[in-house]
Amino acid sequence: MTISEKVAYIKGLAEGLGLDSEDKNSKVLKAIIDLLEDVALTVEDLEDGCAELCEQIDAVDEDLSNLEDFIYEEDEDDEYFDEDEFFDDDDELYEVECPACHDIVYLDEGMLEEGEIACPNCGTNLEFDFDECDCDCCDGECEDKE
Repeated sequence: MTISEKVAYIKGLAEGLGLDSEDKNSKVLKAIIDLLEDVALTVEDLEDGCAELCEQIDAVDEDLSNLEDFIYEEDEDDEYFDEDEFFDDDDELYEVECPACHDIVYLDEGMLEEGEIACPNCGTNLEFDFDECDCDCCDGECEDKE
């Protein structure tokens, strides 16, 4: 039974009592019943509005989830990558673009010294060869440098 139905039941009981409209107690009782009826209508309006908002929030949440999946192209098996777990704040990071998938891979000096790494996105083998380097970036370790 809804609140409005309960108020209607109480109103019917009061009318069945045959209350005198001139009696002070009867006037108070009728005013209370009218107030209950107004409160019940207001509560029903709020419940309807809340239900509608909940449906809209669910729709927005579903749309946002679809958008996140589209933007980040996440699979259920993907895990969150936290750079702080793998790199110290003091490490200098280098950006390398994979020639196959064009994904940006972040590497520290230790990873570069290994000479190669598999792209975490597509698995392409990325090789790093500094033997032919003729720049000032290698701290004098270049063989071609005079």
